Amino acid sequence: MGAANSLSSGVSCQGKFATIGYSRGSSTPDTSIVSDPQTGRSGRSQRAPAEVDKRNLFERLVEFLSPGPDSRAELIETLASAEQRALIEPESRAMLEGVLRMADMTAGDVMVAAPRMDLLAIDAPYDELLAAVIGTGHSRFPVYEGQRENIIGTLMAKDLLKLQRAPELNLRTLLRPAVFVPESKNLNELLREFRSNRNHLAIVIDEFGNTAGLLTIEDVLEEIVGEIEDEFDDADAESGVYALADGSMRVAGNASIAEVNNAFGVTLPEDAFDTIGGIVSHELGHVPRRGEVMRLGGLQFAVMLTRGGAVRWFKVTRPAPDSVLPASDELGG
Repeated sequence: MGAANSLSSGVSCQGKFATIGYSRGSSTPDTSIVSDPQTGRSGRSQRAPAEVDKRNLFERLVEFLSPGPDSRAELIETLASAEQRALIEPESRAMLEGVLRMADMTAGDVMVAAPRMDLLAIDAPYDELLAAVIGTGHSRFPVYEGQRENIIGTLMAKDLLKLQRAPELNLRTLLRPAVFVPESKNLNELLREFRSNRNHLAIVIDEFGNTAGLLTIEDVLEEIVGEIEDEFDDADAESGVYALADGSMRVAGNASIAEVNNAFGVTLPEDAFDTIGGIVSHELGHVPRRGEVMRLGGLQFAVMLTRGGAVRWFKVTRPAPDSVLPASDELGG
């Protein structure tokens, strides 16, 4: 009976404390009353439950001892290591590396230089236009009026069929607006625009508004999947040395040393290496990096573009004898 009275008294007492929102013998709020996750009457924001880490102790220990890559360069090295361990195929590694490298590349890195552009004149006769289409195999052409710098639009090769059926048509009516992009245009952004605008050709202009070159969606995709050759490509007929507007030369990394010797009148050794990229890599002692500069045989080689562990393009000049070798970050492309 005494125990019952004591219990009853305790319950009654606890009820009195509960009515003012506090539990007996504690200065903290009664969470069963003031905490309401549904309505938030307490005014406190509710913390979301922590995500459960389902990894076992061994997996967490491995990650702690061998953290993942912290930069794009480290990620590329990780891909190379994965290829060496036969975890991924070489083609897959090259494509993944191409996607990563595109983040640092611009339109100026992959464009076809202006002197190599295949253009059509707005006043050219139909037979001449048709011969250009057949001879090059291109599906799109920039069209100029007067000087080559004055590009007024682009012509689809298939649209020439309309001229054949209706010779009275004015070629201007078949032109499509030309798309102009700066040399500094990022390739990732340009690829998105190519896809969204359904346009596959862009004219590249330099900082002064002059035509620097052109590039197509194929040029951009080749940075990921490698060279895309079709039935019109002739690797044997294409030179690896091109003149640039500033007087320098653009030299392909796989250009033969004999070709470079003939173009510049130098005598680089041809017995130990076949390509200019091979001899430059040997002299440097490592795989050339984009922006790296070296001098060889009286010529200055600046690495413009690398892909898949090899140099795709050099910018080659003949420096003055007393000039200082520029730092890599002074190249500007």
